[in-house]
Formats: sequence, C-alpha cells, structure tokens
Amino acid sequence: MQKQTTLKSEVTCTGIGLHSGQQVTMKLKSAPVDSGIIFKRVDLPNSPQILAAAENVTTTVRATTLEKNGAKVFTIEHLMSALHVQKIDNCIVELDAEEPPVMMGNSIDFFNLIKSAGIEEQGAERKEIVIDKIYRVDDLNSEGRRFIIALPYDGLRISFTSVNPHPLVGIQYEDFVIDDDVYEKEIAPARTIAYEKEIEALRSMGLGLGGTLENVIVYNDERWLNDLIYSDELVRHKILDVIGDLRLAGIIKGHIIAAASGHALNTKLAKMIFADFN
Repeated sequence: MQKQTTLKSEVTCTGIGLHSGQQVTMKLKSAPVDSGIIFKRVDLPNSPQILAAAENVTTTVRATTLEKNGAKVFTIEHLMSALHVQKIDNCIVELDAEEPPVMMGNSIDFFNLIKSAGIEEQGAERKEIVIDKIYRVDDLNSEGRRFIIALPYDGLRISFTSVNPHPLVGIQYEDFVIDDDVYEKEIAPARTIAYEKEIEALRSMGLGLGGTLENVIVYNDERWLNDLIYSDELVRHKILDVIGDLRLAGIIKGHIIAAASGHALNTKLAKMIFADFN
C-alpha cells in the first residue's frame, strides 16, 4: 500500500510566464490528505482555487489551461510533470499571476525545487490510477496519424513518436520507463520548441510573450538558433508534456503510446481516464 505524499517545506521561485510575459511568484506548499494539486490565485479577490483535474481543462492552445471559480491558470504542464514523476499527491500552488514561471522552458527547475522542499509521507492511502484496459484517443482529422493510447503496465512508460515535416526536425522517437533518475537526466531538461516564422503570429495572439532563446529552442528554414541539449529534444519535451497533462487524471501506472499528440489529445485522454476513476 502506497501512502499519499505532500511537501515537507514551502519553496518559492519567481520568473515570467512563457505566454503572458508577466512577472510571477510561485509558492509550493504542503496540503492535507485528499486535497490533490490545487492552484491558488492569490492576486485575485478571495484567492480562488482551482483543482488540477481533467474536468477543469478548458483550452489547450499551445498550453494546458484550467478554469474554475472565476479564475484560470495556464501552461501548468511543466510543473505538473515534475509533480507527477515525484508522486506528489497533495500540494498548494500559490500564484500571483495566471501562469507559472517558464524558468528554462522545461521542468528541471521545478523538479529540483520539489526535491529541495522534501517529500513527506501522509497517513492516507494513495489513490493510484492503475490502467486496467485500453484507452485510445484519435485526432479524427489526421487519418490515424495522430493518437494517444494508454495500456496496462507495471510502472509508468511513455513511447512517443513526433512527426515534423521540417528536415531539421523530422521523425523522432523515444521510449522511456519513467523514474526519478531517468526523468531528471533524460526528460526534465528538454525545452519547449518554436518555429521562427510562427513567433510573430503567436505574439499577435498574446502567446509566447515571455519566450526567449534561453527558454525556447527555435529553428528556422536553415538552422537551429540555439544549441540543443539533445539531438531529439523535441520528442523528449513532448514526453514531458504528456506526463504533465496526464497528471490531471491522477498519479498513473500504465504504458502511454503516442504519435504526434499534443495538449488537446493528451487532456482528452486524461478526461477519459479521470471519468472512469472518479
């Protein structure tokens, strides 16, 4: 029997949001058993709270957004990814803006922040989501080329195929059995990605306002504009996102197989699993 966990101590980080470009302070705090991961907007009247659950996902344009009680938070997937891998059941995430800090565009800073806080075992049993049947979500407009599947597996395993027509990126595939060590070394440092020609269009939509060459890997028609950490950094970041989005269903035990999946398909799968276990 696994026990629920929370953080031993409060930890804080500051930065700007990837899409909003707004300055933000984030505090991670311990929470009682059966609380779940709760985002708390302390900048708003009465500090409304949003449970990080699949049912509260509203939009998935370039990031995952949660809304509840007249408040929203978005680009939560990198933090949720680190919380998922370290199996944090209960945590209060205090924000004084609508988006967590982007940090380095990955989850390594969040992973280390959680480690520095320490993990405390609690008295109640963990409600682990053990995948016991096949779940599948398809992008119906892709003729079977974009999908995500969850299968039974004794652990957490992610197999992801990324498909990008650009010759610099192409088809990338990775398959990891996830634990703290693998995640820290192989996945958490992988940064988000952007195509240079898309950046102005994104900014006109109010997105990517906090993106820089420090926190986003950028490519154009000829080359990468910054150095890659991994030759297949894109697919590793896609795996990071899957882990974060699926935490909205709970702490999962299963094998996730995905092809060209993004936040929309990831969160549809999370909603499907969440509905079966709640």
